[in-house]
Amino acid sequence: MVQGRPKPDWSLADMPSQEGRIFLVTGGTSGIGYESAKALAAAGAQVLIAARNPAQGEEAIASIRQETPGAQVRFESLDLADLASVHRLSERLSATLPRLDGLINNAGLMEPPERGTSADGFEMQFAVNYLGHFALTGQLLPLLQKADAPRVVTLSSIAAARGGAAINFPDLQFEHAYDPAAAYGQSKLACLMFALELQRRSDAAGWGLRSIASHPGVSRTNLLANRGGVSGFVRRNLSFLFQPAARGALPTLYAATAQDAQGGAYYGPTGMMEARGPLGFAKVPPAAADTRAAAQLWVVSEELSGTRFPSPVR
Repeated sequence: MVQGRPKPDWSLADMPSQEGRIFLVTGGTSGIGYESAKALAAAGAQVLIAARNPAQGEEAIASIRQETPGAQVRFESLDLADLASVHRLSERLSATLPRLDGLINNAGLMEPPERGTSADGFEMQFAVNYLGHFALTGQLLPLLQKADAPRVVTLSSIAAARGGAAINFPDLQFEHAYDPAAAYGQSKLACLMFALELQRRSDAAGWGLRSIASHPGVSRTNLLANRGGVSGFVRRNLSFLFQPAARGALPTLYAATAQDAQGGAYYGPTGMMEARGPLGFAKVPPAAADTRAAAQLWVVSEELSGTRFPSPVR
């Protein structure tokens, strides 16, 4: 078997005990994030669900505790569209946690028809899906380094390969020609490039991270159901064509917990168009493998977010 390749039928029954480990899951109140948080809590981990809506957070926590009495799970307020909120969460966790064993960069926004901007003036999908997670990871790096074998799992999407997507550096924020699908694809490509570049930089600097990317295929989540137009109608009314969120969470859970999960790998379904099917290595689009573009994106992201990762020792 190729190193890091999961069994195609890997399931929650194969997930090792997570007793004593601490995870932060962004967007853990619904969909893939909720299923990930629920499975980790059931395996014995302490799970922090970070999201915008406290009421939804309490509902998610109550649901998890109903299935796993005594589950160690709590809510943390986080608005990824506001870098000040990201900084506040990082400060709270740094002051209260002994370490962080796993960070799952899951929260996402998909194809709003009108271009929106974040509190800091960035295109909303770029801000929520990518830049907020970039900043969060950088600010939590010292806490991650306190763990014995820390992991960062960043969710991408099959949209990262849509239409030969590439990072549009001249118009990164889609200020001149907003296209919802193109902006979403770019944000998810950026997530994938970040995950791969994070592993390269960790290896070079000795940060000790295992950085892994995953994608859920096409799963039945609110992210899809809330879309407008024909696509949204199809996904709401023909949802039986897509895999359930619990199955869509398996690539993320494998990346976060499996002993054999490989740093710098990309996991997802391996069926037709990677929309569903057995778990395995996902295809890395050519743009995501462009190390020069990834390095450029990293520098730009540090500038935009005001977050500095430690410099690798040369």
